Amino acid sequence: MKGTHLVRNYYVLPCCLLLLNLCVELVSYKARVIDDVLLRTGAIMGMVLFGGSAVMFLIAPAIGGMIGSLHRRSRQGAGGLGELFFLLLLGAVVFWLYYQVYIIGPESVLPDAWHNPPPHKR
Repeated sequence: MKGTHLVRNYYVLPCCLLLLNLCVELVSYKARVIDDVLLRTGAIMGMVLFGGSAVMFLIAPAIGGMIGSLHRRSRQGAGGLGELFFLLLLGAVVFWLYYQVYIIGPESVLPDAWHNPPPHKR
């Protein structure tokens, strides 16, 4: 049981924080369509505050339960090898998402309908 808490505290939770950071990056990307810098800053703060509250009270418990269930099933189904595979897969997904957003651009993980229009010339 102690090993599960160590894995959760030192690997799974940081991965979830990295995913939350990616969500903030996507919010910042979408807010770039607002020209007024003060309004854009307020919009980012509002979206992050609202989104953070929604994530904390609604989405995080669901994701935590799902990850816990997948973690238990992978460990029960394939033992230590299943647990290792789960952790490697989680890390690979987080790495891939970071690569997509920060190297290729946020458009790479968003549907076409959510892409920002090209910036207009002044």
